[in-house]
Amino acid sequence: MLLKLKIYLGCDSNMEDYEKGAKGKLKIYIGAAPGVGKSYQMLHDASDMEKGNIDIVIGLIETYGRKGTEEQMGSLEIIPLKEIDYKGLKLKELDLEGVIARKPEFVVIDELAHTNIPTSKNKKRFEDVLEILDNGINVMTAVNIQHLESLNDHVNRMTGIKVKETIPDKIIESADEIEVIDITPDSLRERINSGKVYSKDKIDDALHHFFRIGNLNALRELTLREVANEVDEKLVVYKNKKRVEGLIGAQEKILVCVNLNFNAEYLIRRGFRMAKRLKAEFYVLTVSKSYNHGKEDSKKLDELKKLCEKLGVKLKVEKSKHRERPIIEFATDNNITQIIIGPSARTRFHEILRGSIVRTIMRDTKYIDVLVVADPVH
Repeated sequence: MLLKLKIYLGCDSNMEDYEKGAKGKLKIYIGAAPGVGKSYQMLHDASDMEKGNIDIVIGLIETYGRKGTEEQMGSLEIIPLKEIDYKGLKLKELDLEGVIARKPEFVVIDELAHTNIPTSKNKKRFEDVLEILDNGINVMTAVNIQHLESLNDHVNRMTGIKVKETIPDKIIESADEIEVIDITPDSLRERINSGKVYSKDKIDDALHHFFRIGNLNALRELTLREVANEVDEKLVVYKNKKRVEGLIGAQEKILVCVNLNFNAEYLIRRGFRMAKRLKAEFYVLTVSKSYNHGKEDSKKLDELKKLCEKLGVKLKVEKSKHRERPIIEFATDNNITQIIIGPSARTRFHEILRGSIVRTIMRDTKYIDVLVVADPVH
């Protein structure tokens, strides 16, 4: 059974009412897993729009040899991919400049979370999409729920698979329309088993790993809940924008404190999702004994900065011999209401020798909740 849930997040309310303006509109087809029919539905809608004399082209589509998807392309105009020389190989990518020069009313661009060839203008395909939108072209694109950056750890725990290609949550938040393409786990597994999603040599591996019933049920629920939360937030803002703006920051301000040894990425993503649910301001702080880090620590710090950049938050780095003092000062100066922190001591013996950072923070601050998050690995 295929369920299509169409959600309009902008005030324009309908795809047919889209008008060319200073910036294009973004429609995202989202699903719980590969093979649910996102690209198929996107091409089907594009063909219907073409029949209605709307200027729409294909910038890039991944059919993976699926016959049904290929048939939906029909007579749609296709902008040839750009050929790029990389390490002696000729590879193909979306022709960003070609799409902008053609300037259609709409362009179909598949696989939103894709990482471009290193010599490309933009590192990620979503950055290509943002540039196209800035040029007044409407974009229709597709992505799976597991590619959302803030869900990376959550999906890893559910499925045992670490997703490498992600997109910032702000891309979903900025969409004018989201269409959820939903299919029951049994129906998806039946499609896979019949060879409609993967070639015969990959079917058994797919069914016994990522596409297990438990995984699919969890991802399906996650997809519907995530989009529902997004819609709820947009509706609140739409109905009472001034009131919401007054609430943001006035109620909750969350500070995540990380070091370069604990699973900092997990803490940051968890704090981000909490702040998103509460519509709270979000901060990330790390305290080091020196600004001159060793090779490994410098590499880790760069990784954390990149993650924070994806999530739209700045990583503040402080220098101090005593980790708790900068945390207390930052929390007090910025009216923080919740602090999220990892374990401050590995054993009871360490805690006796060093003292508890959490205890110190709670003693020297007022009206701040401290959440200690255990290492997810253990």
